[in-house]
Amino acid sequence: MAERSFKAEVAHLRKGEGDTFTGEGILAITKALLENGVGYVGGYQGAPISHLMDVLADAEELLGELGIRFEANANEAAAAAMLAASVHYPIRGAVTFKGSVGVNVASDALANLASSGVNGGALIIVGEDYGEGSSIMQERSHAFAMKSQFWLLDPRPNLPSITKAVKDGFELSEASNTPVMLMVRIRSCHVTGSFATRDNQRPKLTVREALSNPQSDFARVVLPPMSYAHEQDKIRNRWPNAEKFIRERGLNEVFGPKTAPVGLVLQGGMYNGVIRALQRLGLADIWGNTQVPLYVLNVTYPLLAGEFREFCEGKDQVLVIEEGQPEFIEQQLTTFLYRAGSTVKLRGKGILPMAGEYTGQVMLDGITAFLKEAAPQMLPALVRAPNEDKPQIPDLSKTVPIRPPGFCTGCPERPIFAAMKLVQRETGKLQISADIGCHLFAALPPFEIGGATMGYGLGPAANAAFDGGGERRPVSIIGDGGFWHNGLSSSFTNMAFNKSDGVAVIVDNYYSAATGGQDIMSSRADNPTKATKHPISKALKGIGIDWVREVDRTYDVARMRDVLREALTTDAPGPKVIVASSECMLNKQRREKPLTQKAIKDGRRVEAPRFGVDEDICTGDHACIRLSGCPSLSLKKLDDPLRDDPVASIDQSCVGCGNCGEVADAAVLCPSFYRADVVHNPSKWEARMAAFRTRVIGWLQSRRAARRLTFEGAA
Repeated sequence: MAERSFKAEVAHLRKGEGDTFTGEGILAITKALLENGVGYVGGYQGAPISHLMDVLADAEELLGELGIRFEANANEAAAAAMLAASVHYPIRGAVTFKGSVGVNVASDALANLASSGVNGGALIIVGEDYGEGSSIMQERSHAFAMKSQFWLLDPRPNLPSITKAVKDGFELSEASNTPVMLMVRIRSCHVTGSFATRDNQRPKLTVREALSNPQSDFARVVLPPMSYAHEQDKIRNRWPNAEKFIRERGLNEVFGPKTAPVGLVLQGGMYNGVIRALQRLGLADIWGNTQVPLYVLNVTYPLLAGEFREFCEGKDQVLVIEEGQPEFIEQQLTTFLYRAGSTVKLRGKGILPMAGEYTGQVMLDGITAFLKEAAPQMLPALVRAPNEDKPQIPDLSKTVPIRPPGFCTGCPERPIFAAMKLVQRETGKLQISADIGCHLFAALPPFEIGGATMGYGLGPAANAAFDGGGERRPVSIIGDGGFWHNGLSSSFTNMAFNKSDGVAVIVDNYYSAATGGQDIMSSRADNPTKATKHPISKALKGIGIDWVREVDRTYDVARMRDVLREALTTDAPGPKVIVASSECMLNKQRREKPLTQKAIKDGRRVEAPRFGVDEDICTGDHACIRLSGCPSLSLKKLDDPLRDDPVASIDQSCVGCGNCGEVADAAVLCPSFYRADVVHNPSKWEARMAAFRTRVIGWLQSRRAARRLTFEGAA
């Protein structure tokens, strides 16, 4: 079950010549692939590009009609290797994944692809989420493009430019026999707009047709001496052909007046922010007409020396707007000016921040500072807007806590870490490594479990150095998505081969939950196009790991605690692996809530569990919160003047998982948690019994109130 279904939107992918497409950037990219005769598509989900994989999965019927092969790859390396089809055959292929971690995972295949070169157009659509919206380390894909000589597109963030970049990318790849990387930033993925559509095109050569006439070329194999020839081919042929294509087709754009004392050079993805800043300065209108010349790099690698020097002619200073570091573009452009003996002064980092996302305010401040210094006469002599003198923003970092991401309400991973905290109370602090996925949130309060993560599927491998017979066994955490992505081969095979004595916990929530709920090999759902229902335990035993324990209900905190304790104390040799399984609550609620609401609306009887805290029993020590951390479990101040401390309270966001009560029971906390089943559309008998109970309870309450001793002032 993917995070979002695009079945309705997929119908718009059938639009043809003369129609207008309106929607998100992700859907626009898919439409552009179909219009440009792509022969096969693959990839691996990851923000901000996950929805592209979901769209493709929902559009499989349409892809099949056009003869396009689609594959949801096991990881990014498998996706990149898929592009081998374009090495020998004139087939256009595209793959997509998250950058830069996806590029890192795929780097071996991508480096070989760049060396051999391609015959058909090969496009790598990279979802770049550098900056405040990112969920990963702050890196750019630009360095890889430079290292392996991929051509890198960074189109302006609007639908016509993005869809044109898909077309340009394929044609540039074919013209230069080089794979092309199309970078779509997080805002580009979700920007909405319109563009004029064209008819979808069947691939000129389908993979099925190519299979009937296999081709091979010894010169394409990446082995000496061919690999040396590949390097020379890049410099002598591919690079010049790419530069010629970029220049002749006008892939980069110039806006604004031909003559001015200054100019701005910017990545295509920065265009909207730059125009907005110029608008606020009175130097551009809402249509993008600018009084400051702009050189927009829709192709950020390779850079064209001649085109750049032409832009600089007649200018005194030029500002390079390049988000992220190192400043690859600024350095290259500086070299162009130096070699040409130009006197144009190039500015960039220093006026603009070296690192961090170039938000609207950052862009406005940087461009304003540049123009005040380089061309103050260009700034309009207008009365400043009332908000020009910005109010001083107080530093709240000392008073307002950070708000990192956390487990969802009812998440089945929370009780796993509650059990682990209980075990650590007995054993002392354990050496615990983490992995990529929702379970990484356990590193945060209240659990504070896991101190490092080295990559998707590498949790157990990250603990290898500690697996040497210490006082306590090291523990590693990995998710089911990470297990199938890279963990089985890189982590668990490593543990089995080296006869590890460590403990690994596989968090099995039935999906690749952190990337949007896509099915994986061990998913329980029926999937007509993918193989599911393959138990993780069987894969482990297949590589020689015999000590495997399965916990089929992670909410059973006591059992989780006991199995963890056993894994840490058993005398059995070899790796100890616990597969802890319960369905992702978010996906479960997405599936069950509509069914429940429909049943209630139809008048059928429905029971919904609700949990609460008995205020009279709760002691207010809050140990339950420290062992749970559920967002629905909070504090409540009582009206009782004899009880100053707030008690635990469960709000209406509770989904009835029961974790709070299980934790309280396993940790021998106060028995203040209770469960009440809310009955919708009760039977007549239940309604009569409820009314009778209400009357009895009301009578007992009034009798107790009448006997209560009260102190009232005399009249």
